[in-house]
Amino acid sequence: MRRLRVAIAEDVVLLREGLAGLLERFGHEVVASVGDAGALLAAVEEHEPDIVVVDVRMPPDFTDEGVRAALDLRAGRPELAVLVLSQYVEQTYAAELLDAGAGVGIGYLLKDRIGEVRDFVDALERVAAGSTVVDPEVVRQLLGRRRAPLARLTPREREVLGLIAEGRSNAAIARRLVVTEAAVSKHIAGILNKLDLPPAEDDHRRVLAVLTYLRG
Repeated sequence: MRRLRVAIAEDVVLLREGLAGLLERFGHEVVASVGDAGALLAAVEEHEPDIVVVDVRMPPDFTDEGVRAALDLRAGRPELAVLVLSQYVEQTYAAELLDAGAGVGIGYLLKDRIGEVRDFVDALERVAAGSTVVDPEVVRQLLGRRRAPLARLTPREREVLGLIAEGRSNAAIARRLVVTEAAVSKHIAGILNKLDLPPAEDDHRRVLAVLTYLRG
């Protein structure tokens, strides 16, 4: 993985500095480390990072300042990768972020569920490379609701779609489910057909499937 230039926006100083030290230990460069959304916008303008790591709730109101800044940044810089960290499952924010730039280079992780350092760094690197990465708990909660058109999917197809939303490749899904890649491809074809997604580039259709699933 190439050396990434990262901007971090997190109001908790210890977490912010911990993230910076962690990423630098794995060979990436932290070009900015700030505590509010306004400072993040200025830092991205000045340093032009490859990826932004941002908290959802930041000063001054601690509502949605971080995610709003992320959406503003994506509107002006569609190529900028964004990894959002949240304390809670915020379904609306996840869907909005994926909508911004067709979900390319977007991640949504829950802070309390990052149990392994390497998992976090892997997620950041996958998002920077253009993948969509959604925390499995977000996936679980969304798939736990019976919603059209997802209600058309079989339990196995919903499981596969959840793994796609986590940013998993066909090979990784096959290993997780202990099936062949051919079986995974068949499930994905069924998902795309049942969600009425038109023929297009495969990666784009996968993103559209995730968007359908998050929008509900």
